[in-house]
Amino acid sequence: MLTIRDITFSIEGRLLFEHASARIPAGHKVGLVGRNGTGKTTLFRLIRGELALEGGEIELPRGARIGGVAQEVPASQVSLLDTVLAADSERAALLAEAEAAEDGARIAEIQTRLADIDAWSAEARAATILKGLGFDDDQHALPCADFSGGWRMRVALAAVLFARPDLLLLDEPTNYLDLEGALWLESYLARYPHTVLVVSHDRGLLNRAVGAILHLEDRKLTLYNTPYDRFAETRAARLAVAEAENRRIAARRAHLQSFVERFRYKASKAAQAQSRLKMIEKLRPITTPAEAALRAFSFPEPEALSPPILRLEGASVGYGETPVLSRLSLRIDQDDRIALLGRNGEGKSTLSRLLAGELQPMGGRITRARKLRIGYFAQHQMDVLHGDETPLDHLRRARPDAPEARLRARLSGFGLMAEQAETLVARLSGGQKARLTLLLATLDAPHLLILDEPTNHLDIESREALVEALNAYSGAVVLVSHDMHLLGLVADRLWLVSGGRVSEYREDLEAYRRLLLASDTGSEGAKAKRDKAREEKARRASRDTLLALRADLRKAEARLEKLAEMRDRLAARLADPALYEGGKAAEMEVWQKKYAEVTEATGRAEELWLKAQEKLEKAEKQ
Repeated sequence: MLTIRDITFSIEGRLLFEHASARIPAGHKVGLVGRNGTGKTTLFRLIRGELALEGGEIELPRGARIGGVAQEVPASQVSLLDTVLAADSERAALLAEAEAAEDGARIAEIQTRLADIDAWSAEARAATILKGLGFDDDQHALPCADFSGGWRMRVALAAVLFARPDLLLLDEPTNYLDLEGALWLESYLARYPHTVLVVSHDRGLLNRAVGAILHLEDRKLTLYNTPYDRFAETRAARLAVAEAENRRIAARRAHLQSFVERFRYKASKAAQAQSRLKMIEKLRPITTPAEAALRAFSFPEPEALSPPILRLEGASVGYGETPVLSRLSLRIDQDDRIALLGRNGEGKSTLSRLLAGELQPMGGRITRARKLRIGYFAQHQMDVLHGDETPLDHLRRARPDAPEARLRARLSGFGLMAEQAETLVARLSGGQKARLTLLLATLDAPHLLILDEPTNHLDIESREALVEALNAYSGAVVLVSHDMHLLGLVADRLWLVSGGRVSEYREDLEAYRRLLLASDTGSEGAKAKRDKAREEKARRASRDTLLALRADLRKAEARLEKLAEMRDRLAARLADPALYEGGKAAEMEVWQKKYAEVTEATGRAEELWLKAQEKLEKAEKQ
């Protein structure tokens, strides 16, 4: 059992924990959530004993092993497999002792202990974990130095999972994974035999891999024995009650304040006024967390272009002389919301870079609309931000003639307020850097927005705000993400990148998730895939219907917006006094007739929109 009892801790004078307590039973899987900067990573360091508490205590069973991923493994010549095997220090020590031991009794003890810890299946277990995290069998024998930092983070994660500590601490583990790796990790953690405490903003993982949520808020810890969605519902209800109480308190304060202002200086009422002032002081609002308000993203709106805005015809793309993707015949319209699916290394990022113009086709044709503007967000772009400059400096470079007030407004529209606007980028959090990079990618109001893992480093509230912004955005979106919650709420088309080709994936994301999980279980998975194929075939018609209904709804919404604009222009014309001057009766009649026609058309469009909405809601419930 992990017991956190009445702890208090500050960093640089900022109080992170104040008499916070929680108790996590042995074997429980718990998600640690809270706004960025509230102290989640600090709590892990306190549990590991890397920081000294100012008050309270943290207790673990005697001899309990704590494991976590602090940093990437070194770029050594040790193979991936041997690096992972070395993480089980007891196994490594026993094997080394077994080679040198001469005492028969001790040799027997060593062999018994090796059998107890399942040492002889260690290589198979390590290989399974590496494969689940995206490493092919051929890569297991390669040295760590052959891989980039992000891939060596996966090796570090594989090592700690293989070591199977009694308390596993994971801090945003899916940030280094693709969708397939994230799904595998969910499944692995759900079966993990010991206690897990994981910091994550991935709703899928928090719903499927853990059974409880530990919420860090207002310097306190609260344990909810439910997966994330149930926790969110419970908390939303609590917030609603608090907000209603705050409204009641505000009304009561206003009433009392009104009395005070009327009678404060009237002798006969002075005592009553003073009494009410004391009552006002006692009426303190209930504190509601700052994160209750979504920190919205504000995307500029592009003008409409004629479809298609981008077309690939028999195109191929790759690096050097080697093509990664071939025979690409694809089309993107401005109202498309496309998710790219496919295992790691199949070419999702390569396709994204081709669409963004960072790579040129090796063959075939790529045709872009004449005025097409493209915004591209990828993790590597965060690395080229200027650490010795502020976000405001970045915008000044991009918009040298824009007033500073406008630049600050753009930054605040992406959650970078006055303090962050003037903070050096090197000192910003990962989430703040991601927001700045996303702002720069959308600065020119792109018609096509390509997002490669945009949710890394964003907390849950920021991810929800991004979903809202993307759904309201009038440009096309191409998404690569391990966040199935984001993909499910935004994408209405799925492209599968596999075997050097890109094709339309006709099933839904849940079918894709089942397919991936089934493919990781050997022959049993093959049977599951055959069984699922029949089910997925039956789902195709339903998915096609949903896609068509969503497209109809978007068209209805666009029609309503255009009619509203026309009606506003006509109303402005009819409100012009010059129209009613002498000799313009015929012209006025024309404008009034047009206004009546647009009003009638708006009514019909609203009916069509309501029908489209009802059809879509009905289909989604089925």
